[in-house]
Amino acid sequence: MLVHDVMTSDPITVTPGTTVKETVATLARHRISTLPVVDTDGHLRGIVTEADLLEDAFAHDPRAHLMPPKQDLRVPPRFVSEVMTSPAVAVHPSTDVAEAAETLITRGFKSMPVVDEHHRLLGVVSRSDLIRSRAREDGEVASDIDQILGTLGHDDWIVQVREGVVSIDGPTTPKERSLAESAASNVAGVVQVRVRTP
Repeated sequence: MLVHDVMTSDPITVTPGTTVKETVATLARHRISTLPVVDTDGHLRGIVTEADLLEDAFAHDPRAHLMPPKQDLRVPPRFVSEVMTSPAVAVHPSTDVAEAAETLITRGFKSMPVVDEHHRLLGVVSRSDLIRSRAREDGEVASDIDQILGTLGHDDWIVQVREGVVSIDGPTTPKERSLAESAASNVAGVVQVRVRTP
């Protein structure tokens, strides 16, 4: 399965000139934690996260300390360009979902932008997208695989799915086995493919 099979297309974005206040409001309104930052041509310029926006976001409350805090003379950031992370780690739509998932986990990201060869933003792939893919009902997954195999002229092959593990009975040659594995692996919700030959 590839990133374009599970990603969220047309994500909400901000520009480097969007104010911090507007950005915070957008995150809160849509209940998301990360926004891609794009220029006027849709090219990815960075990302801005909740953590970026929370740093130095609150003034110290003198009631919380025995001694009054020293006066903070720093000017809080006003625009996304002042707080965003750039360059952003991004993936291509043809990236293997397993690779994208590993990057999300090892880097501690909640989501990553998806870009084309010219670094134009196409979408976002998030942990939530991957969870939704894994949560698909077995019957729905089996139906999708049956449909794909039918279009390939193999509607006589038997497909069973249990907890995302796909078993396909019917292929007899190495070429058919490879075709069955490839077709099933591209379906969202598939964890593993087993092809059983007669």
